[in-house]
Amino acid sequence: MSATPPVAAALDAANIPYRLFVHAGPVHSLEQAAAERGQTPDQVVRSIVFRLAAGEFVMALCAGVRQISWPALRRHLGVSRVTMASREEVREVTGYELGAVAPFGLPAPMRVLVDESVLASEEISLGSGVRGTAVIMRRDDLLAALGDAPVVQLSEGG
Repeated sequence: MSATPPVAAALDAANIPYRLFVHAGPVHSLEQAAAERGQTPDQVVRSIVFRLAAGEFVMALCAGVRQISWPALRRHLGVSRVTMASREEVREVTGYELGAVAPFGLPAPMRVLVDESVLASEEISLGSGVRGTAVIMRRDDLLAALGDAPVVQLSEGG
């Protein structure tokens, strides 16, 4: 890979340790991604973007195959309506394609919520901003890099 992925560049700028993992080929599932990284699915952190209102978005980090509970998300945000951002909206507000999204290196600041499921593993991986490449890091380094992002109970299942 010639250029540094945007998430890696943002972590470098913040002096946050991580390592890059480049998949040998296309990634078709969370389970495949985890296996190739030598991790369990619960160590893969998904960055999910939701639209609250026109031009207002929030990102929720959730581990593995767990799903964000819509009622829990609405309750935490104090809103009656929230929708999943479209593929185009995700690209527009993060600069990343689905499968490569992460809370770092964004074109503009975005509110980030961390689901409690992310805390379960000492080592996690997340998108690098480039499909097929992941950032692997310690959970505590992720939390330090996120600063004041709240840890909340948003997920169900898994």
